[in-house]
Amino acid sequence: MHQMNPDDPLPNPVSLSSKLDIAKNWLPRYTGMSIDSFGDYVLLTNFSNYVTDFAERFGCDVQGIGRPMQAATNSAGLTIVNFGIGSPNAATIMDLLGARMPDGVLFLGKCGGLKDSTEIGHFVLPIAAIRGEGTSDDYFAPEVPALPSFKLHKFVSDKVIERGQEYRTGVVYTTNRRVWEHDKKFRGRLKRMTALAIDMETATVFIVGHHNQISRGALLMVSDVPITPEGVKTEESDKRVTEKFAKLHLEIGIDAMTHIGTQGEQIRHFTY
Repeated sequence: MHQMNPDDPLPNPVSLSSKLDIAKNWLPRYTGMSIDSFGDYVLLTNFSNYVTDFAERFGCDVQGIGRPMQAATNSAGLTIVNFGIGSPNAATIMDLLGARMPDGVLFLGKCGGLKDSTEIGHFVLPIAAIRGEGTSDDYFAPEVPALPSFKLHKFVSDKVIERGQEYRTGVVYTTNRRVWEHDKKFRGRLKRMTALAIDMETATVFIVGHHNQISRGALLMVSDVPITPEGVKTEESDKRVTEKFAKLHLEIGIDAMTHIGTQGEQIRHFTY
Protein backbone atom coordinates (compact mmCIF):
# COMPACT_ATOMS: atom_id res chain seq x y z
CA MET A 1 0.00 0.00 0.00
CA HIS A 2 1.31 3.43 -0.93
CA GLN A 3 2.25 5.51 2.11
CA MET A 4 1.24 9.16 1.85
CA ASN A 5 4.11 11.60 2.10
CA PRO A 6 3.29 15.07 3.47
CA ASP A 7 5.04 16.50 0.43
CA ASP A 8 2.93 14.53 -2.05
CA PRO A 9 0.46 16.66 -4.04
CA LEU A 10 -3.17 16.30 -3.01
CA PRO A 11 -5.42 14.40 -5.43
CA ASN A 12 -7.58 16.46 -7.73
CA PRO A 13 -10.86 17.35 -6.00
CA VAL A 14 -14.04 15.60 -7.14
CA SER A 15 -17.02 17.84 -7.82
CA LEU A 16 -20.05 16.63 -5.86
CA SER A 17 -22.64 19.20 -6.85
CA SER A 18 -25.89 17.27 -6.28
CA LYS A 19 -27.36 15.04 -3.61
CA LEU A 20 -27.14 12.09 -6.00
CA ASP A 21 -23.45 12.80 -6.66
CA ILE A 22 -22.80 12.79 -2.93
CA ALA A 23 -24.79 9.59 -2.35
CA LYS A 24 -22.97 7.76 -5.16
CA ASN A 25 -19.62 8.77 -3.68
CA TRP A 26 -20.49 8.19 -0.03
CA LEU A 27 -22.42 4.89 -0.14
CA PRO A 28 -19.28 2.90 -1.06
CA ARG A 29 -17.17 5.06 1.27
CA TYR A 30 -19.40 4.39 4.27
CA THR A 31 -20.02 0.67 3.59
CA GLY A 32 -16.96 -0.50 1.68
CA MET A 33 -19.28 -1.98 -0.96
CA SER A 34 -19.76 -0.84 -4.54
CA ILE A 35 -23.17 0.45 -5.57
CA ASP A 36 -23.56 -2.37 -8.08
CA SER A 37 -23.11 -4.88 -5.26
CA PHE A 38 -26.25 -3.67 -3.48
CA GLY A 39 -29.34 -5.75 -4.14
CA ASP A 40 -32.86 -4.70 -5.08
CA TYR A 41 -34.02 -5.27 -1.51
CA VAL A 42 -32.26 -4.18 1.67
CA LEU A 43 -32.41 -5.14 5.32
CA LEU A 44 -31.26 -2.48 7.77
CA THR A 45 -30.11 -3.23 11.30
CA ASN A 46 -28.26 -1.69 14.23
CA PHE A 47 -26.37 -4.81 15.13
CA SER A 48 -23.15 -6.29 13.76
CA ASN A 49 -24.18 -9.84 14.69
CA TYR A 50 -27.12 -9.65 12.28
CA VAL A 51 -24.69 -8.92 9.44
CA THR A 52 -22.23 -11.65 10.42
CA ASP A 53 -25.04 -14.18 10.89
CA PHE A 54 -26.42 -13.24 7.46
CA ALA A 55 -22.97 -13.64 5.87
CA GLU A 56 -22.36 -17.00 7.53
CA ARG A 57 -25.79 -18.26 6.47
CA PHE A 58 -25.24 -17.40 2.80
CA GLY A 59 -21.48 -17.75 2.53
CA CYS A 60 -20.94 -14.13 1.49
CA ASP A 61 -18.34 -11.62 2.62
CA VAL A 62 -18.91 -8.79 5.07
CA GLN A 63 -17.81 -5.50 3.56
CA GLY A 64 -16.93 -2.31 5.42
CA ILE A 65 -14.97 -3.71 8.36
CA GLY A 66 -13.43 -0.68 10.04
CA ARG A 67 -15.84 1.69 8.29
CA PRO A 68 -18.93 3.42 9.73
CA MET A 69 -21.25 0.76 8.28
CA GLN A 70 -20.93 -2.92 7.40
CA ALA A 71 -22.82 -4.64 4.61
CA ALA A 72 -23.23 -7.96 2.83
CA THR A 73 -25.18 -9.17 -0.21
CA ASN A 74 -26.18 -12.77 -0.87
CA SER A 75 -26.44 -14.53 -4.22
CA ALA A 76 -30.20 -13.82 -4.38
CA GLY A 77 -29.53 -10.08 -4.38
CA LEU A 78 -30.60 -9.33 -0.81
CA THR A 79 -28.40 -6.85 1.04
CA ILE A 80 -28.08 -6.24 4.78
CA VAL A 81 -26.52 -3.09 6.27
CA ASN A 82 -25.58 -2.32 9.87
CA PHE A 83 -25.88 1.47 9.94
CA GLY A 84 -25.29 1.99 13.65
CA ILE A 85 -27.58 3.51 16.26
CA GLY A 86 -29.68 6.67 16.23
CA SER A 87 -31.74 8.77 13.88
CA PRO A 88 -28.84 10.69 12.23
CA ASN A 89 -27.36 7.38 11.09
CA ALA A 90 -30.78 6.17 9.97
CA ALA A 91 -31.20 9.31 7.86
CA THR A 92 -27.70 8.91 6.43
CA ILE A 93 -28.23 5.37 5.16
CA MET A 94 -31.70 6.17 3.77
CA ASP A 95 -30.20 9.12 1.90
CA LEU A 96 -27.20 7.15 0.64
CA LEU A 97 -29.44 4.33 -0.61
CA GLY A 98 -30.78 6.92 -3.04
CA ALA A 99 -27.67 6.06 -5.07
CA ARG A 100 -29.09 2.56 -5.58
CA MET A 101 -32.86 3.18 -5.22
CA PRO A 102 -33.75 -0.29 -3.90
CA ASP A 103 -37.25 -1.62 -4.44
CA GLY A 104 -37.80 -2.02 -0.71
CA VAL A 105 -36.08 -1.53 2.65
CA LEU A 106 -36.97 -3.28 5.92
CA PHE A 107 -35.54 -2.10 9.22
CA LEU A 108 -34.91 -4.89 11.75
CA GLY A 109 -34.55 -3.03 15.03
CA LYS A 110 -35.17 -3.43 18.72
CA CYS A 111 -37.58 -1.34 20.76
CA GLY A 112 -38.70 -0.80 24.32
CA GLY A 113 -42.25 -1.81 25.13
CA LEU A 114 -44.42 0.85 26.76
CA LYS A 115 -47.49 -1.22 27.68
CA ASP A 116 -47.95 -3.44 30.70
CA SER A 117 -49.13 -6.19 28.35
CA THR A 118 -45.97 -6.02 26.23
CA GLU A 119 -43.78 -9.09 26.42
CA ILE A 120 -40.09 -9.31 25.60
CA GLY A 121 -39.60 -11.03 22.25
CA HIS A 122 -42.88 -9.75 20.81
CA PHE A 123 -42.67 -8.39 17.28
CA VAL A 124 -44.01 -4.93 16.48
CA LEU A 125 -45.13 -3.77 13.03
CA PRO A 126 -45.64 -0.03 13.50
CA ILE A 127 -48.55 1.58 11.68
CA ALA A 128 -46.83 4.92 12.23
CA ALA A 129 -44.09 6.57 14.26
CA ILE A 130 -44.15 9.79 16.27
CA ARG A 131 -41.36 12.10 15.16
CA GLY A 132 -39.76 12.91 18.49
CA GLU A 133 -36.17 12.64 17.24
CA GLY A 134 -35.80 15.96 15.43
CA THR A 135 -33.77 14.59 12.51
CA SER A 136 -36.82 14.12 10.31
CA ASP A 137 -37.64 17.84 10.61
CA ASP A 138 -34.97 18.47 7.98
CA TYR A 139 -37.04 16.51 5.44
CA PHE A 140 -40.70 17.38 6.00
CA ALA A 141 -42.80 19.74 8.08
CA PRO A 142 -43.88 18.38 11.49
CA GLU A 143 -47.42 17.85 10.19
CA VAL A 144 -46.28 15.10 7.81
CA PRO A 145 -46.75 11.69 9.47
CA ALA A 146 -44.03 9.06 9.53
CA LEU A 147 -45.60 6.05 7.83
CA PRO A 148 -44.39 2.73 6.43
CA SER A 149 -45.28 1.45 2.97
CA PHE A 150 -48.53 -0.44 3.59
CA LYS A 151 -48.03 -3.22 1.03
CA LEU A 152 -44.54 -3.95 2.32
CA HIS A 153 -45.84 -4.22 5.88
CA LYS A 154 -48.74 -6.37 4.75
CA PHE A 155 -46.32 -8.86 3.21
CA VAL A 156 -44.06 -8.87 6.26
CA SER A 157 -47.07 -9.51 8.52
CA ASP A 158 -47.95 -12.57 6.43
CA LYS A 159 -44.44 -13.92 6.94
CA VAL A 160 -44.63 -13.39 10.70
CA ILE A 161 -47.89 -15.35 10.82
CA GLU A 162 -46.48 -18.13 8.62
CA ARG A 163 -43.83 -18.64 11.31
CA GLY A 164 -46.54 -19.12 13.92
CA GLN A 165 -45.64 -15.84 15.61
CA GLU A 166 -47.85 -13.05 16.88
CA TYR A 167 -47.15 -9.39 16.37
CA ARG A 168 -48.40 -6.12 17.81
CA THR A 169 -49.34 -3.12 15.72
CA GLY A 170 -49.56 0.46 16.87
CA VAL A 171 -47.59 3.69 17.04
CA VAL A 172 -43.89 3.83 17.97
CA TYR A 173 -42.33 6.91 19.53
CA THR A 174 -38.90 7.68 18.07
CA THR A 175 -36.56 9.75 20.23
CA ASN A 176 -32.97 10.98 20.09
CA ARG A 177 -32.78 10.87 23.85
CA ARG A 178 -30.90 8.21 25.77
CA VAL A 179 -30.88 7.52 29.50
CA TRP A 180 -34.46 8.72 29.91
CA GLU A 181 -35.72 5.71 31.84
CA HIS A 182 -35.30 7.45 35.21
CA ASP A 183 -37.31 10.52 34.13
CA LYS A 184 -40.86 10.21 35.49
CA LYS A 185 -42.01 13.30 33.59
CA PHE A 186 -40.83 11.88 30.26
CA ARG A 187 -42.38 8.49 31.02
CA GLY A 188 -45.66 10.21 31.81
CA ARG A 189 -45.52 12.02 28.48
CA LEU A 190 -45.01 8.72 26.67
CA LYS A 191 -48.02 7.25 28.46
CA ARG A 192 -50.25 10.17 27.46
CA MET A 193 -49.22 9.70 23.83
CA THR A 194 -50.44 6.06 24.01
CA ALA A 195 -47.38 4.85 22.09
CA LEU A 196 -46.90 1.10 21.94
CA ALA A 197 -43.10 1.20 21.97
CA ILE A 198 -40.09 3.51 21.85
CA ASP A 199 -36.97 3.44 19.68
CA MET A 200 -34.42 5.76 18.08
CA GLU A 201 -34.74 5.18 14.32
CA THR A 202 -38.15 4.13 12.98
CA ALA A 203 -39.68 7.57 12.35
CA THR A 204 -36.50 8.66 10.58
CA VAL A 205 -36.43 5.59 8.34
CA PHE A 206 -40.07 6.20 7.41
CA ILE A 207 -39.75 9.94 6.77
CA VAL A 208 -36.48 9.85 4.82
CA GLY A 209 -37.76 6.88 2.83
CA HIS A 210 -40.88 8.88 2.00
CA HIS A 211 -38.74 11.88 1.04
CA ASN A 212 -36.55 9.76 -1.25
CA GLN A 213 -39.47 7.67 -2.59
CA ILE A 214 -38.06 4.40 -1.22
CA SER A 215 -40.53 1.76 -0.03
CA ARG A 216 -39.80 1.13 3.65
CA GLY A 217 -40.97 -0.75 6.69
CA ALA A 218 -39.88 -1.86 10.13
CA LEU A 219 -40.14 -5.13 12.00
CA LEU A 220 -39.18 -4.34 15.57
CA MET A 221 -38.47 -6.76 18.39
CA VAL A 222 -39.28 -5.82 21.98
CA SER A 223 -36.01 -6.12 23.90
CA ASP A 224 -37.06 -4.52 27.19
CA VAL A 225 -40.04 -2.94 28.95
CA PRO A 226 -38.50 0.22 30.46
CA ILE A 227 -41.63 1.60 32.12
CA THR A 228 -40.41 0.17 35.45
CA PRO A 229 -36.89 0.13 36.93
CA GLU A 230 -36.88 -3.66 36.78
CA GLY A 231 -37.68 -3.58 33.06
CA VAL A 232 -34.75 -1.41 31.97
CA LYS A 233 -32.36 -3.19 29.63
CA THR A 234 -29.06 -4.41 31.04
CA GLU A 235 -26.11 -6.07 29.33
CA GLU A 236 -27.15 -9.47 30.66
CA SER A 237 -30.84 -9.11 29.76
CA ASP A 238 -30.00 -7.87 26.25
CA LYS A 239 -27.68 -10.85 25.76
CA ARG A 240 -30.49 -13.24 26.72
CA VAL A 241 -32.93 -11.55 24.35
CA THR A 242 -30.44 -11.70 21.48
CA GLU A 243 -29.70 -15.38 22.09
CA LYS A 244 -33.38 -16.29 22.26
CA PHE A 245 -35.03 -14.13 19.60
CA ALA A 246 -32.51 -12.52 17.21
CA LYS A 247 -32.18 -15.53 14.90
CA LEU A 248 -35.93 -15.67 14.30
CA HIS A 249 -36.08 -11.90 13.84
CA LEU A 250 -33.44 -12.05 11.11
CA GLU A 251 -34.97 -15.12 9.46
CA ILE A 252 -38.36 -13.43 9.10
CA GLY A 253 -36.71 -10.37 7.57
CA ILE A 254 -34.74 -12.51 5.12
CA ASP A 255 -37.82 -14.51 4.17
CA ALA A 256 -39.94 -11.41 3.62
CA MET A 257 -37.46 -9.39 1.59
CA THR A 258 -36.31 -12.38 -0.47
CA HIS A 259 -39.82 -13.17 -1.72
CA ILE A 260 -41.62 -9.83 -1.77
CA GLY A 261 -40.40 -9.09 -5.30
CA THR A 262 -42.08 -12.19 -6.74
CA GLN A 263 -44.92 -12.82 -4.28
CA GLY A 264 -45.84 -9.40 -2.93
CA GLU A 265 -48.12 -6.78 -4.41
CA GLN A 266 -46.45 -4.17 -6.58
CA ILE A 267 -45.68 -1.01 -4.64
CA ARG A 268 -46.38 2.21 -6.51
CA HIS A 269 -45.22 5.67 -5.55
CA PHE A 270 -47.03 8.95 -6.04
CA THR A 271 -44.86 11.87 -7.09
CA TYR A 272 -45.67 15.12 -5.28
